[in-house]
Amino acid sequence: MPFIRKHFKLLTVAASCVVIGAGISAITSAGAATPSTRTNATTRAHGRLVGLRALKRAVHGQLVIPTKNGFTTITFDRGTIASVNGRQLSINDGTKKRAYSSVTLSIPVDARIRDNGQRAAMSDLKVGQRVLVIQGPKRWLVVAHTPRTA
Repeated sequence: MPFIRKHFKLLTVAASCVVIGAGISAITSAGAATPSTRTNATTRAHGRLVGLRALKRAVHGQLVIPTKNGFTTITFDRGTIASVNGRQLSINDGTKKRAYSSVTLSIPVDARIRDNGQRAAMSDLKVGQRVLVIQGPKRWLVVAHTPRTA
């Protein structure tokens, strides 16, 4: 007891320093962690956005996707229909202003075909329509739409 009474002021100052130091440490670490976490989350979101924009503008690509049994490849082509001849679909890959390549695809009978949002047949597709063809290991999808005129 005499020790506590004798050094009461010193112990109070020491305890105050410990409490203040712990508080400053907590505030500093919380302040430092929050911006970097936000920055990382923002960077990841921005990266996803850039990736989605790139996919939206892509005219040809192959994606290799892991599955339970290994890997599978999905191919897509986007462009303008050049001709439709039976099950043969010729596409000019590219944008409205620039051509990338021309490709002719043999569309299988069981392919899903959509024209302006409606179920359709190959004969419903017309030259000049914008088209996206996705080839998967088990299914094909053909999505066509008539571009708006100015």
